[in-house]
Amino acid sequence: MSGGRFILGIGPSGPQVIEGWHGVPYGKPLLRTREYIEIIRKILERKGPLEYDGEHYQIPYTGPGSTGLAKPLRSILHGDPAMKIYSASFSPKGVENAGEVADGIFPIFMSPEKYHLFGDPLSKGFAKVPGKSLQNFDMMPFVECEMGDDLEACRRPIKEHMGFYIGGMGARDKNFYNDYCKNLGYEAAAVEIQDKFLGRDREGAYAAVPDALVDEVALVGPKGRIKERLQDWKAAAKERKVDSMLLRGTTSVEAMRFIAEEVL
Repeated sequence: MSGGRFILGIGPSGPQVIEGWHGVPYGKPLLRTREYIEIIRKILERKGPLEYDGEHYQIPYTGPGSTGLAKPLRSILHGDPAMKIYSASFSPKGVENAGEVADGIFPIFMSPEKYHLFGDPLSKGFAKVPGKSLQNFDMMPFVECEMGDDLEACRRPIKEHMGFYIGGMGARDKNFYNDYCKNLGYEAAAVEIQDKFLGRDREGAYAAVPDALVDEVALVGPKGRIKERLQDWKAAAKERKVDSMLLRGTTSVEAMRFIAEEVL
């Protein structure tokens, strides 16, 4: 339907969501991601009926509770074996795993000046696959954009989004976004945001998100300010550290057109 433009994005999430919402064991997220990608590629290739014997997934399933009637099946749909699979990775081990088994990643809260947070683990993943490098791997970060003359008003929705993830997207001792905030260099802020959020002070958590952090990972403020910041993203793109910017937020058509004109 998309003419080959479809990209599949996956991510193992965290234990609070997987066990608390989906009702299944969190298990080993890196191995689960690897097995999931391997299964999807087998389905798309259609070289034979699907069979897979992994730690997380067994197809056909013959374990406890099974009827014993399972048999290997082949998809009746002819997918594209070359379809790209991206991972929503940003933790060091997750990025390394993606560098080995995926075709790209969707980083969140990426700073173009701190590419090493992705580059170092990616290099470890690439080293496990002959011929793999940034030349055949895609970096497509989500970049929040709020364009307007009131800088503080533009920062506000981004602080709310970041405050929710850094403060509450996970348990106190198992929040990957909080860890990533610390890796970006905002350790004290990460602790304060989480303390306030888990203490039910959401407004305090949002206020604790540093202006500098927002400015580093997002595009905010008047056109001239955004244009200036885009130069850093364009410089990163020249080195294949960024392939596409996936803009998100309350981005207007005007903002989308302005940014497209600046970067394309």
